[in-house]
Amino acid sequence: MVESASGAPEDGAAEVLDRPLPDGVRRAVVQIVSDGFGGLTVAELPPQLRQYARFTPSRRVKFAANAMAAALESDHVFRQRIGERLREAQPELTGALDAGTPPPAADPLDVAAAAYVLRPTGWVKLVTAAGEEAQRVDAERAAEETRAELERLRAELAAARAHTKSETERLRAELDAAKREAESAHRKLRSAHSDIKRGAAALRKSAAETDAVRAEGQAQLSAAESEARRLKARLGEAEAALEATRRAAREGRSVEDMRVRLLLDTVLDAAQGLRRELALPPVSVRPAETVDAVEPGRMTPKDIAARALSENDPAILDQLLALPQAHLVVDGYNVTKTGYPTMPLEKQRLRLLGSLSQLALQTGAEVTCVFDGAELAAPVLLAPPRGVRVLFSKPGVTADELIRQLVRAEPPGRPVVVVSTDREVADGIAKAGARPVASAVLLKRLSRG
Repeated sequence: MVESASGAPEDGAAEVLDRPLPDGVRRAVVQIVSDGFGGLTVAELPPQLRQYARFTPSRRVKFAANAMAAALESDHVFRQRIGERLREAQPELTGALDAGTPPPAADPLDVAAAAYVLRPTGWVKLVTAAGEEAQRVDAERAAEETRAELERLRAELAAARAHTKSETERLRAELDAAKREAESAHRKLRSAHSDIKRGAAALRKSAAETDAVRAEGQAQLSAAESEARRLKARLGEAEAALEATRRAAREGRSVEDMRVRLLLDTVLDAAQGLRRELALPPVSVRPAETVDAVEPGRMTPKDIAARALSENDPAILDQLLALPQAHLVVDGYNVTKTGYPTMPLEKQRLRLLGSLSQLALQTGAEVTCVFDGAELAAPVLLAPPRGVRVLFSKPGVTADELIRQLVRAEPPGRPVVVVSTDREVADGIAKAGARPVASAVLLKRLSRG
């Protein structure tokens, strides 16, 4: 016998529900248990529910719904404790249930759930009535949805019929058009068959004419090859005759050259013999020396030393380039990186080569400018200015080595001037007979214009 909150036995404790709880009532019961869960201590909870003590009400509903429903049904002490929490939370509803007069305005599901927890007299009827009411409401809702779905399906059927009718008419029109196109295609096909037959006949005629032309061409080709062989033989004979004529001309010219040389040797020998016979002394006086005039004074070594130029004077470069057949070799990057190192390499080259072109025009000397090309990934596209030879060293060869090769290539005695501040280069070319000049001297000379 289950006791009420006042300790008296409840009359509804003997009532038994002969069917499962309706779904709506069960959800409401689980919610009541979850809400009352937080007001109980862990010791007051059934053992199977203690693991959910720290869960929030929503998580308890989600994860412990079955466990709470089973504990409420099987543990009447736990049910009484939940009932006490419910009385505290909803005193008006629980008071009405105890009095046997449920409030008519309350939700039947909430009334049935509270009656299931509190178990007042007649609670089974309340639960059953709530379940039937929920089923009736669900049935009415389902009937309404079914009617709406039926109306929607009827509308769709009407639209589908209209669409089918229009589609049938369209397809019938397309079928008629396809039949007409097929008839037209049949007529074109018959015409094409006739054209093919006529073309085949024309093709056979053309093939016969082509065979005749090919045979005629073959005959003409054979005749042309025979004529070409005959002309080739005549050309060989003409070339042989021409070679014989040239050989005879060379031999005749050699004889004439020999006669002229022999005559010249005879004249020279006669002149030398006449000079020996006359015992003529060598000429020591020139005609210009017989004219009476005042000669300038001779310069002493002291005077020459007084007029010597400094190694840093750009005028010394003009004196060197004024020598006959002078050759100026310039170490390009050595000069540009001394004079204008901040400019890009391309602009350095263009500025130096433009100035060297003016210097070559002024002095008439041969000018060669050498750049280091050992590290270049590709050849430099450059149009050398007039009067300046521009050279890049090959991969694996430095500009210094290329300058030494240029100096060694010159004949002994020719004046060669090398512009570079590289001490190793200067020493090397000085040993080879060239004259080293510092890059600063050339830069001063070029700035002078």
